[in-house]
Amino acid sequence: MLKAVILIGGPQKGTRFRPLSFEVPKPLFPVAGVPMIQHHIEACAQVPGMQEILLIGFYQPDEPLTRFLEAAQQEFHLPIRYLQEFAPLGTGGGLYHFRDQILAGGPEAFFVLNADVCSDFPLSAMLDAHRHQPHPFLLLGTTANRTQSLNYGCIVENPQTHEVLHYVEKPSTFVSDIINCGIYLFSPEALKPLGDVFQRNQQDGQLCLPLGEDCSGLWPGAGTIRLEQDVFSALAGQGQIYVHLTDGIWSQIKSAGSALYASRLYLSQYQITHPERLAKHTPGGPRIRGNVYIHPTAKVAPSAVLGPNVSIGEGVTVGEGVRLRESIVLHGATLQEHTCVLHSIVGWGSTVGRWARVEGTPNDPNPNDPRAHMDSESLFKDGKLLPAITILGCRVRIPAEVLILNSIVLPHKELSRSFTNQIIL
Repeated sequence: MLKAVILIGGPQKGTRFRPLSFEVPKPLFPVAGVPMIQHHIEACAQVPGMQEILLIGFYQPDEPLTRFLEAAQQEFHLPIRYLQEFAPLGTGGGLYHFRDQILAGGPEAFFVLNADVCSDFPLSAMLDAHRHQPHPFLLLGTTANRTQSLNYGCIVENPQTHEVLHYVEKPSTFVSDIINCGIYLFSPEALKPLGDVFQRNQQDGQLCLPLGEDCSGLWPGAGTIRLEQDVFSALAGQGQIYVHLTDGIWSQIKSAGSALYASRLYLSQYQITHPERLAKHTPGGPRIRGNVYIHPTAKVAPSAVLGPNVSIGEGVTVGEGVRLRESIVLHGATLQEHTCVLHSIVGWGSTVGRWARVEGTPNDPNPNDPRAHMDSESLFKDGKLLPAITILGCRVRIPAEVLILNSIVLPHKELSRSFTNQIIL
């Protein structure tokens, strides 16, 4: 039997995803029409022998998360449980803390997936590689160009055996063009090195005793384990960690701009995996160009032109003559007649007035470099706001006949004029 663990982080994380993560936990943000982690769960549920999926993080188990878990269990006919950490424990601390839950029932191996990655999840291929040559750790790797590889965990492999000889997290100089995808397959014995790190952290914590400080009980930092630095870097070259290379789609989802790019990747995947989710051009319906997702409850006028890469959420109203392209429109938003929305995310319950234009600047990977990935963009450079996609937070009202360009509008704002290159607080 097999299990899967999805690491969903917590509210202190995902700060680059604001203001969208104010309303909903980042792992539940809709990408290509479904919550981000539903793509992970769908991939895990298709692996033969999958018995249970565990979510580990330090979000409060609030209503949206509970509702999502209940719906996912019914849809996939699998036990899906959320295990809440008592404190942020890093990428490996939660795995060690909940090791008994993970190993209950005696799984032969378990997948570990970071929630903020977009991928076609070649889990069956990883399982085949693991069964052919079992090792404690199997990492999914892909290639990046020399410059961008510095933003990721870099893997030096033996080309014949695919053993990981050297691992460096975000190196300062070029190490390798093979990067860590944040998708792993671990054997049960992989938890032993995590225990070793835990014991070492605890011993380090006890060193503060001679300084006269109160260190009674467990040192609070002992539970924090970073898989990448504490485990992969330490065990590389010892015959325990191997890499499985993929040339499929892969991207991180760190910012709102990368969510829009991930939406494009998933919508293109739907042609193979879920063609029923893609809108078709029908007589009397809106004009569809490229890959478009429309929620069944959305009302879209027949003269609207949608696509490519458009995702329209539940209860959205799209008026006559609207042009939508490379955008996500979230639950309950209204686009009035003849609005134009390009490279933008329109927040929950927001309204865009007639003949208004909401436009952003895409920060897509270089199309001429097949190994290029999304840059983890910062908002500012030299004190200036960099051009990026436009984001309207929850319940923003845009008046008629204005332009909102390369701007971020925080929730519950009612604008009265045009804005360009601004964060509207």
